[in-house]
Amino acid sequence: MIARKYLFGGRVQGVGFRYSTKQLAKGFDVLGTVRNLDDGRVELILSAEDEGELDAFLEELHDSPLGHHIQEQEQFDIAHDPSLRGFQIQD
Repeated sequence: MIARKYLFGGRVQGVGFRYSTKQLAKGFDVLGTVRNLDDGRVELILSAEDEGELDAFLEELHDSPLGHHIQEQEQFDIAHDPSLRGFQIQD
């Protein structure tokens, strides 16, 4: 499994970012979590068998109405968390 952590900055809290990201995940073969951070950013953790699936998800995210709210993005390769099940919003 390939896993990445994304940090999004901009006007990404209070605009339905987490809920919309969860809805978007239903169309992809990904596992993950999304949560608001105390510093105003949103953290997205994604895992998939295929790197192309992660890239396609991220492209769709940027092409969605959410993309207009993203002003900054950081990406990190991380170890896959085998406890991930589905796609969840974390508080």
